[in-house]
Amino acid sequence: MLQVYLVRHGETQWNAERRIQGQSDSPLTAHGERQAWQVGERARTLGITHIITSDLGRTRRTAEIIAEACGCSVIADARLRELDMGVLEKRHIDSLSEEEEGWRRQLVNGTPDGRIPQGESMQELSERMHAALASCLELPAGSRPLLVSHGIALGCLVSTILGLPAYAERRLRAAQLLYFARRLSAKPVAGFRLGGGNGGRRLAS
Repeated sequence: MLQVYLVRHGETQWNAERRIQGQSDSPLTAHGERQAWQVGERARTLGITHIITSDLGRTRRTAEIIAEACGCSVIADARLRELDMGVLEKRHIDSLSEEEEGWRRQLVNGTPDGRIPQGESMQELSERMHAALASCLELPAGSRPLLVSHGIALGCLVSTILGLPAYAERRLRAAQLLYFARRLSAKPVAGFRLGGGNGGRRLAS
C-alpha cells in the first residue's frame, strides 16, 4: 500500500504580514524554518524515500530542510504550486476593495469557475494537484513520498480526496500538519483516502 505524506511549507514573511502570496513568493521566517525542522525530525521516523515539492521558493526551502533530516533528495514539481491569485498577489488582505473582496469570495464560497482576474479557478487547481498525486504511483515499489505544497492547494486536494467540493478547502486547511493518502487499489486517484500521519496532532508550532 502506498502512503503519500502531505506537508505545508513553513511560515513566511508574507504570512506574518497577512499578504496574499499565491504564486508570488516570500522567504520563510525564523519561525517557519523551525517549523520545517520540526517536521523534518518527525519525517525522519517515517521512512520517507522521496521529497517532491512545489517549485516556489518557500516550499523548496521547507523541502530542503526536511530532506536534510531524512537524507533524501528534492524533486520540484510545478503542479504543486499554490492557487494563482492573479492581480491580488502581494496585496495586504486588509487593503482589498469591495470589488476585490468579491473576487476572493467567489473562490471561498464555491463558485465552480470563480477566479480572481489573471488567476485560476479551484477546479484548475484541483486537477493539477490530483495529477501530481497520481504521479506518485509511478515511483518504485516500497516508496514512501512526501509532498511539500501550500495551504490552499493542499486543502483543495484533501477536500476532493474526501469527496467534498474543492472549495471546502477552507474547512480543512491546516498549518504544518502531516496527512497521508493511502492507495487502496489500481483505480484512478479517487482510490486514495485520507489518514492522519500524526494522529491528527500538530507537528510544529
